Amino acid sequence: MYRLLSAVTTRAATHGSCAWGCGRRAAHQRAGLPPIGPGWVGGLGLGLGLALGVKLAGGLRGASPAPPTAAPDPETPPQAEPPLPPQEQPLAQWSPQTPTPLHSRRFARAIDRSRDLLHRIKDEVGAPGIVVGVSVDGKEVWSEGLGYADVENRVPCKPETVMRIASISKSLTMVAIAKLWEAGKLDLDIPVQHYVPEFPEKEYEGEKVSVTTRLLISHLSGIRHYEKDMKKVKEEKAYKALKMMKGTMESDQEKELKEKGGKNNEKNDFAKAKIEQDNEAKGRNSKPCKKKNDFEQGELYLKEKFENSIESLRLFKNDPLFFKPGSQFLYSTFGYTLLAAIVERASGYKYLDYMQKIFHDLDMLTTVQEENEPVIYNRARFYVYNKKRRLVNTPYVDNSYKWAGGGFLSTVGDLLKFGNAMLYGYQVGLFKNSNENLLPGYLKPETMLMIWTPVPNTEMSWDKEEHLHPKKKSYSH
Repeated sequence: MYRLLSAVTTRAATHGSCAWGCGRRAAHQRAGLPPIGPGWVGGLGLGLGLALGVKLAGGLRGASPAPPTAAPDPETPPQAEPPLPPQEQPLAQWSPQTPTPLHSRRFARAIDRSRDLLHRIKDEVGAPGIVVGVSVDGKEVWSEGLGYADVENRVPCKPETVMRIASISKSLTMVAIAKLWEAGKLDLDIPVQHYVPEFPEKEYEGEKVSVTTRLLISHLSGIRHYEKDMKKVKEEKAYKALKMMKGTMESDQEKELKEKGGKNNEKNDFAKAKIEQDNEAKGRNSKPCKKKNDFEQGELYLKEKFENSIESLRLFKNDPLFFKPGSQFLYSTFGYTLLAAIVERASGYKYLDYMQKIFHDLDMLTTVQEENEPVIYNRARFYVYNKKRRLVNTPYVDNSYKWAGGGFLSTVGDLLKFGNAMLYGYQVGLFKNSNENLLPGYLKPETMLMIWTPVPNTEMSWDKEEHLHPKKKSYSH
């Protein structure tokens, strides 16, 4: 079963997200660590998020019953619980494990090696700072900051540093959707106009089509992302598909050559050269569309303040769908803006109020929406590299149009609490009629099974690396 969970946040790259190589390199490097005790699972926080490790033998056992609630950070001001309408029932409480200091040498070697790797990654990608947090069996065993949260004032990164979590905001919004579904307040399979009539009915190639909540959360709705040019999006998708296919074919062919061993080395070398020549020819015939510079993506750097999710819909609600809903995958932050409006209508109160209630239940007291005016203790500054490869401050943005899809701030500690709550909610359902003392989850087991059931036609960008550590493969996203 899953045992280890880690979260990594970084200070670099456009609009505060990690340079892509950071999470990817962390994945292969961590894959080189030796197993630590039975049932260890490599869990990696990739970019500004958290990811879950792969299954290995063993389970979650020996967790202490009814752990006390973690004390809030003394530097973080208390947050009042938002008022709820009379008809709203309180959400179920989830009690996290109390973070404990590292008191055993069990993880010391892995932590020392991981720290060295993170320093190297930080320097390779040019990130001003990184914060890492790791929990095992629901207990935080390592959290540390490297580098700076504020370069100009030499403020170091630390576990309490508050950073943008970018698209991990989508995972938080998914929990809100799941809670409403559990309560019977939200039907995932009816047209979204049932909840948000302000979003117009859609057609694709002259045929009336339906956009549903289920399609939105799986990025199958056909609603665009930041790029408005449908032709460019389709060209880019075709190029990525070809590149992936070429990579798979090349890997299979090289594997076949390796299996032949030392037999006919001259023929093998000729065959390998032929593969490279064919791939080069294919590459010349298919090139990616030219990407816009991030600063040219106007919607990525909006400065306009939107009062609510319904108002944000005007950015994209009248745009045509890029494909028939359910037929293709297209990653869409705007789809989650529409989900925020659905949460408001299904729950009966504002999206941010509903999210703050969930954060309160999960003891995620440092997770808030990003706004410029409020004083947020331990907030990091955000940087980007300009065309001359110099580190500069990012432009001011107002993320009110995409809080649901990319507008929250958090800490690694809060991300660990969130990840653990999801893990244990899933695992409780796997131990029916068991006397094992498992940690409590937040969502019901059947809800977690529904969330983690693969959806046809979805696509996610996965990397597979084999060359950085002998006899070991690593997968990252």
